[in-house]
Amino acid sequence: MSDLMQLVTHALGGDTLESMSRQIGADTGSTAKAISAALPMLLGALDRNTNQAEGADALFNAVQKGHDGSILDDLAGFLGGGQFDDGNAILGHLLGGNREPVENGISRASGLDLSSVARLLPMLAPVVLGAIGKMQRQGCFDANGLSNALSGELQRVAQANPDSLSSLESLLEGNHEGQV
Repeated sequence: MSDLMQLVTHALGGDTLESMSRQIGADTGSTAKAISAALPMLLGALDRNTNQAEGADALFNAVQKGHDGSILDDLAGFLGGGQFDDGNAILGHLLGGNREPVENGISRASGLDLSSVARLLPMLAPVVLGAIGKMQRQGCFDANGLSNALSGELQRVAQANPDSLSSLESLLEGNHEGQV
């Protein structure tokens, strides 16, 4: 799964980034900064959830059933549809009651206003799960293998950019003093 972040970053470039920026009412630079702050946070939340057997099974089932990676084949259609209820459901599952502090942290890290961040995250969450689904299909992971692959990916992200994950733990554990 070493290419997960690269797959997501590639999928969110160019016209996709411009489309997302228009939909949230922001410039592409601020949107890109927010995405750069949000992706490690989403990856970290997924990793935390899959550290429990039932969380790993739930993610495995989600990518098997509805997040197989096909979203990456038509991101323009997904974004143009404007229906991000699935993204909100994913965020609710991953972040629970910590969504607001995470949004605040991404806002501070990117300079993007809070309402724009709140509109951006439900767009990103299905894309990240779709990328995981695509990687899972290519690697034929079971639930445990998927959990291990996510942990490895998170370690690579942390090594490449230690600051990106420095406050993730405090945000996800409810200590809202940190910043993403």
